[in-house]
Amino acid sequence: MIRRLPKWVEWGSFILAFIAGYVNVIGLLGFQHQSVSHLSGSATLLGAQLAGFEWTLGLQLIGVLICFVVGSAISGAVLCGESFEVGRHYDSLLILEAILLILATVSLVLDVHIGHYIASLACGLQNALATRYSGAVVRTTHVTGLFTDLGLMIGASLRGETFDKRKAKLFVTIIFGFVSGGTTGAVIFERLEFIALLVPASLCLGLAFAYRLFFIKRNTQLYTELTHH
Repeated sequence: MIRRLPKWVEWGSFILAFIAGYVNVIGLLGFQHQSVSHLSGSATLLGAQLAGFEWTLGLQLIGVLICFVVGSAISGAVLCGESFEVGRHYDSLLILEAILLILATVSLVLDVHIGHYIASLACGLQNALATRYSGAVVRTTHVTGLFTDLGLMIGASLRGETFDKRKAKLFVTIIFGFVSGGTTGAVIFERLEFIALLVPASLCLGLAFAYRLFFIKRNTQLYTELTHH
């Protein structure tokens, strides 16, 4: 599946992973050390809170989990198929993600905690979007599976199987994007606090604009080729 993806998708995956790492580190620094880009930590923390009868934080974590699922459902409703295809509404979802991040910024700056849920909604939407364009092979909002897959690939190559260099390159690119996003987000959050969320919102808009330009250019080329035959 990954071999059939266009080369430039790797850059898109890097940017999406950067956005996820950036948003998640703000969640860790600003939301009582709660993750919003992936749910393993939040689900674990939920179990601990329920065991200690900490119902207030437990309900907040349930809200985060539900919002992530709702965001994924939105992507599932907009996109059809599990493979990348130019012309599908990836740009629409990226614009929606940008809007959600802007709303999260406004809410959190005003000390309205619904912003935490909106940020989780945005991450769920993004993760499902990436899953759709990679055929369920790639996630951009967490890296546990990528490290596992890399380990499996290395082990298989030691057994004599062919090592898929492009797949490994894509996984390393996403991991680097997530880590560098977290680093950048931590630095900017220290200076701007929740206003720092406007950076990933801007990146989403830029990525949507680039995709739309690519779509228009591709259609123009196809039209030119058809009219000349």
